[in-house]
Amino acid sequence: MSIKLGLIGGGVMGEALLSRLVDRGVYAPPAILVSEPQAERRAFLAHTYGVQVTTENQAAVEADVLLLAIKPQLFGAVTSPLAEQIGTRSLLVLSILAGTPLSKLEAAFPNQPVVRAMPNTPATVGAGMTAIAPGVHTQPHHLAQARQIFEAVGEVVEVPEAAMDAVTGLSGSGPGYVALMVEALADGGVAAGLPRAIALQLALQTVKGTAQLLQSSGQHPGALKDQVTSPGGTTIAGIAALERAGFRSAIIEAVLAADRRSQELGR
Repeated sequence: MSIKLGLIGGGVMGEALLSRLVDRGVYAPPAILVSEPQAERRAFLAHTYGVQVTTENQAAVEADVLLLAIKPQLFGAVTSPLAEQIGTRSLLVLSILAGTPLSKLEAAFPNQPVVRAMPNTPATVGAGMTAIAPGVHTQPHHLAQARQIFEAVGEVVEVPEAAMDAVTGLSGSGPGYVALMVEALADGGVAAGLPRAIALQLALQTVKGTAQLLQSSGQHPGALKDQVTSPGGTTIAGIAALERAGFRSAIIEAVLAADRRSQELGR
């Protein structure tokens, strides 16, 4: 079977995509080639998913689609030998490298269709949010193929590349903010007298359930907040405390700070 998907980098996010693509039947395992430098990791991926593995990045570009899942600082060393190997053949290049702009990707892969993507860590459990931005040579069918691949690990939205730093600040870094909030909710429960395990269970399910309710109902978050905030009740007392502490402002500033940092890394 010919190689349909070449994956360079078999780390956490690479494996997340790989596992879901195989599980959903988007690609048959023998049609996937993973290039990974660590022998232990290669053996694990081959045994767990039945894919082909190699240490030769050049072999991965023999596929129809090349997915780059490496650390951004390795970009030059990894990609510089690949252009000659591709030659005049058309290859869809997908990149999940943070802070690596389309201009840099397209310089490394001249005249090839390139899609820059920013998934987030919930992709590892199939609940990710991925933003994709197409390059100048990317046609609608390339974009549809990229969407199919990233939909294997969650939802996908198309944005102009100029919005990618904002995406990084919101959904890319957002799991860290949510985890911090879950921890704080649980700490609050412990402070109020709950056992740690029960406090964490309550916090996790509350965040998960609220997100599911908002998503399924289509309600504005403010409307849901109003529904559970009765006059003189417990929720409004808690919200007032959050407002005094600048909770909403702190979240907004966190997104903006991450957006600025993403811009800095891109330069």
